[in-house]
Amino acid sequence: MKPLIIPLVALASGFAGLQWNTESVPPVPHPRHEAAFAAADGRFYLMGGRRIQPTDCFDPSTGLWKSIAKPPLEIHHFQPLVRGHEIWVIGALTGKFPNETPVPEIHIYDTRTDAWRKGPVIPEDRRRGGAGVVEHEGKIYLVCGIQRGHMGGFVPWLDCFDPATGTWQKLADAPHARDHFQSVIVDGKIYNAGGRRTSHETKELMSLTVPEVDVYDMASGAWSTLKEPIPTPRAGTSSIAIGNSVVVAGGESATQPLAHNEVESLDTRTGAWSALPPLQRGRHGSGLIFHDGKLFTASGSGRRGGQPELDSMESIKLPDSFIK
Repeated sequence: MKPLIIPLVALASGFAGLQWNTESVPPVPHPRHEAAFAAADGRFYLMGGRRIQPTDCFDPSTGLWKSIAKPPLEIHHFQPLVRGHEIWVIGALTGKFPNETPVPEIHIYDTRTDAWRKGPVIPEDRRRGGAGVVEHEGKIYLVCGIQRGHMGGFVPWLDCFDPATGTWQKLADAPHARDHFQSVIVDGKIYNAGGRRTSHETKELMSLTVPEVDVYDMASGAWSTLKEPIPTPRAGTSSIAIGNSVVVAGGESATQPLAHNEVESLDTRTGAWSALPPLQRGRHGSGLIFHDGKLFTASGSGRRGGQPELDSMESIKLPDSFIK
């Protein structure tokens, strides 16, 4: 049954006449996709992706990139978690398509020492990649994901890790299993928007996109599904919470060969979706950073699948009305 797609409301308030701009000051970062893009200590970090490559660091005060430490192993398909001056990699995949395997432990990058270290082990029966990762009140939540690379094994699981005690807790399953997406937190609630159920073994690699938006309420410990689905179902998306909004950018799907350039915003107060200006270049397998009133994205793949890998960064100035 084809999912019901709710038409977008008009362009989000304050965005008329605005557009994304490509940042092209050399040197450019290493081309990569299925990677992480995160901000810590006032700098941007591009890390991971297919193969083992140096981490690329961007200083917004100078507009320059530089290459720094490589991760200790190939890590891809993960949502980075910034904790102070550290970036935690939880729920990553490693290895080659389509038989990637979950990384068995947490890996931590220290931005001040430019060094990686191995963190706690993830319970063997709950390991997966392509999952959402968020933090709330000092505890880390690993959301959904996939166990057997691109072959299959997508799960609806929600796990909570307490770094203070080193303990893991299984919580209620989400209404919809999904992978290749990113979770965000707004007002004590986890939002899952975008993603798919990847199943290369049944020849449904990209066709099983998940239009439903699931929400986990930390206070009640219960899941719900919003009335309105994401307007453009796609996976490999980048997501971020800004004020009361959940912004979902880019992605890939079976509906088109090019990566998606759509940027869509969910108002968590009303449940309504709005369109934001589209990316200059469609891309999937990257992330979003909000810094100094601007939204940034970088790297990713320009077509569904792995090629071409991009080395560009784009940004858009957000209106004050949207940020509030």
